[in-house]
Amino acid sequence: MKTIVYAHPWDGSYNHAILTSITKKLETKKEPFQVINLYKDGFNPVFTAEELKHFHKGETPYSLVKDYQEKLKQSTELVFIFPVWWWDLPAMLKGFIDKVMLSGFAFIEDQNTGTLKGLLTNIKKTTVISTSTTDKDYIESEAGNAIQSVFINRTLADLGLKNESTKWIHFSRVNLTTDEKRKQFLKEISQII
Repeated sequence: MKTIVYAHPWDGSYNHAILTSITKKLETKKEPFQVINLYKDGFNPVFTAEELKHFHKGETPYSLVKDYQEKLKQSTELVFIFPVWWWDLPAMLKGFIDKVMLSGFAFIEDQNTGTLKGLLTNIKKTTVISTSTTDKDYIESEAGNAIQSVFINRTLADLGLKNESTKWIHFSRVNLTTDEKRKQFLKEISQII
């Protein structure tokens, strides 16, 4: 099953248009999917003291985290949709990683070496779809590339989502481009997913 993790607060955003384009296409194809809509769900990305007490045990008292983990267990494909803010993931998505990808669920740590072994091996394909007001080349070269180098090559890989099965698709200059280019991207992205 495809699981879409969506992180944007405004239904009028281009990110929401991407989500809508993809979900409409999946519905038309009668392909099963589920959406984790972090803002709509009221997900709180901030750890509470109570949650932090459970963190190192790989546990959580937060029922929404448990629901998300169940959805991830059912997944064979993962799609992230988010804007790049300040050269990085939105805090909401970072909080999702922090709170949902717990030890014993998403990874185990080798006690001797400290290296991580990813446990989300049921997920065979991952697509990262991002938007920004700048060019992808600039994000990759000037900003230290928090998306490819950190999120994809480190975080997702440490969770068992292998780099060779992860694709990053970025829509640049979202605020400066033409409506025609935006419409074309929506058409293309719905065909890819």
